[in-house]
Amino acid sequence: MTVPARRTRPIRPGRRFDLRATAMFFGLAALVLCVLGWALRMAVDVVERRPAWALVLVLGLALAAAVHRRGRSGFTARRLARRTTGALQEATATAMEVLEEERPPVVPAAPAPGAEEAVTVVVVDHGELSPDEFEQAIADLCARDGCADVEVVGGAGDLGADVTATAPDGRRVVIQCKRYGDDNKVGSQDLQRFGGTCYTVHGADVAVLVTTSDFTEPATDYAAQCGIVCVNEGRLREWSEGWGPAPWAGVPRAGEDAAPPQDRVAR
Repeated sequence: MTVPARRTRPIRPGRRFDLRATAMFFGLAALVLCVLGWALRMAVDVVERRPAWALVLVLGLALAAAVHRRGRSGFTARRLARRTTGALQEATATAMEVLEEERPPVVPAAPAPGAEEAVTVVVVDHGELSPDEFEQAIADLCARDGCADVEVVGGAGDLGADVTATAPDGRRVVIQCKRYGDDNKVGSQDLQRFGGTCYTVHGADVAVLVTTSDFTEPATDYAAQCGIVCVNEGRLREWSEGWGPAPWAGVPRAGEDAAPPQDRVAR
């Protein structure tokens, strides 16, 4: 009787200890731990500073997990796209709401105590305007400086009044406009015609004659006697540019101690 021989497995030699491989393994493990610690720290900072982004990240992870789970049960691509779009829209809306709540409200800066409202100054070359445009420009200056009831009344039958207005202190201002060239000065006859109607007909408290030229000496003498304020080209430019006084500013009210009339005439 023959006895079959039993097969024996060859004995493999034991694995030798490899110092280099062990050191590399522990080095890689330490590197992975450092990266994980850094990522965890960054995640904590994001959660503290921007909770909205943390919410988006959590929703993204939850969506990825749901997709992985549903993928095994026949989850279709159309349903995946629909749910993905809805989740992203909801996450975006939530993030925007959180950011809006965190944003501090914008408070308009209060004006400095005692600060005056800025006056818009438009530099105009009055010599280039037509007579009608010149009258309108003078009316605009009156409105800019606080006058009420400003009206351009120049034209045929105006009886010397081109612009009428009510000064900020309530006085009635009557203005005649003379758009003359540099070589054509306003004479005494112009002042006499205006002086004959500005008070008696138009009821002026302050009578002003404005020109783009200048006044003759007899005209300024007559204006000083009648109390008419003469505004020549230089004073008009100062008034228009905002650093000269308005014509009615230096005229006192009736009954007040007035400066000599010649001091109110711009030469």
